[in-house]
Amino acid sequence: MSVAQSQILIIDDEENLRHMLSAMLARQGYQADTAANGAEGLQRLREKVYDFILCDIRMPEMDGKGFLTRALEEKVPSPVIMMSAYGSVDTAVECMKMGAYDFISKPFKKDEIVMVLKKAEERERLKSENSQLRAVVSGGDGFCGIISRTASMQEIFSQVRKVTDLKTTVLILGESGTGKELVARAIHSSGIRARKPFVAVNCGAIPENLLESELFGHVRGAFTDASGDKAGLFEQADGGTLFLDEIGEMPLSLQVKLLRVLQEEEIRRVGAAVSRKVNVRVVSATSRDLESDVRRGRFREDLFFRLNVFCISLPPLRERIEDIPQLVNCFAGRYATGKETAPVRCSPDAMRLMLGYAWPGNIRELENVIERGMILCDGETITASCLPPSLHAGTRDDVVVSPGEDLSIKKAEDAIERDLIRKALTRTGGNRTQAARILEISHRSLLYKLKEYGIE
Repeated sequence: MSVAQSQILIIDDEENLRHMLSAMLARQGYQADTAANGAEGLQRLREKVYDFILCDIRMPEMDGKGFLTRALEEKVPSPVIMMSAYGSVDTAVECMKMGAYDFISKPFKKDEIVMVLKKAEERERLKSENSQLRAVVSGGDGFCGIISRTASMQEIFSQVRKVTDLKTTVLILGESGTGKELVARAIHSSGIRARKPFVAVNCGAIPENLLESELFGHVRGAFTDASGDKAGLFEQADGGTLFLDEIGEMPLSLQVKLLRVLQEEEIRRVGAAVSRKVNVRVVSATSRDLESDVRRGRFREDLFFRLNVFCISLPPLRERIEDIPQLVNCFAGRYATGKETAPVRCSPDAMRLMLGYAWPGNIRELENVIERGMILCDGETITASCLPPSLHAGTRDDVVVSPGEDLSIKKAEDAIERDLIRKALTRTGGNRTQAARILEISHRSLLYKLKEYGIE
């Protein structure tokens, strides 16, 4: 962990000591805030995430032990270093048993407090590295729980490692079901923000009139149902990572506000008069063609450039067929719970069907197929009869290309999408909300597509 990035909270009732510690730590490259007692310290923690906390034991209103108890109850992730001029071995042991990281007696020298902080930083770094190693080991040939042996995915793992400790915004592109959120979690969990919050939100799943409040929070009285102050997702993710899934579904009216947050690193709650600083790493994802959306005026060009500083493109499952056997074993083991025997094998015929299928729903569809197969199989083997009809009818060998046929994947996808939308509208009698539910897309996305394809 870089010293320059470390945020320290000093809790002590002696103003001179707070000032002295703040100045000393600033010279060492730390950024320090202060609080006069435990209650004030807790309030600070609700407003900001700190890397480490220095807390006195004897204070008015709420003492250090009371603060430590409350901090543990509220699952504050920051290591707490206790301080006291009335230190004793018994006091130190009691604080450590309660959950403090360390104990230091007053008066202390500058080198002493810096040494304790450096030890704490090293411990946190080792914890992060151990977490990464456990994730890699548990993932077999994968990374952070993402399973793959293919060269394309190994390159993506390498890209994740390069960007994981940076604050750079990352845009993850890929078809639905390719594991974009898994990659976002890998970026978060393998870096220095791993012990801070990871907050995910689907921008297409929240109604437009509620999305601003959800992201930025609101103050009491900001609108009819605002009965109290509420922290938004940016504040909840402070110090960690905010994952904006389906960023292409974000309304234009909010895109400009998101751009301001990324530029200024501050948010303003709905109805509030002042802004709040936030330290959030933003990772976004979409299955849409954002460059096309920019050309059509659906997505702001300046926001696209801001989000697209570092881009990771996930290949569809049909381009990493060699991963299917390993993924099948993983999912079979996951859904074996509750069965007397664990059917973790597939028959050769079943595997042949899966290897020959195009997987339009990608890894999510494969997982659903294996879950279904686990339910239907009677013994320890998933046979071809356990697989859905789509796999029997949709193998790659069934595809016949006529001479002169247009081989554009984009045009074919557009034609299929247009046909599915028409069928969904026919089935629902023109009800767009129900049609969107059947198509498994947001209502806003359906409206975009209706306009794009000229469907009335």
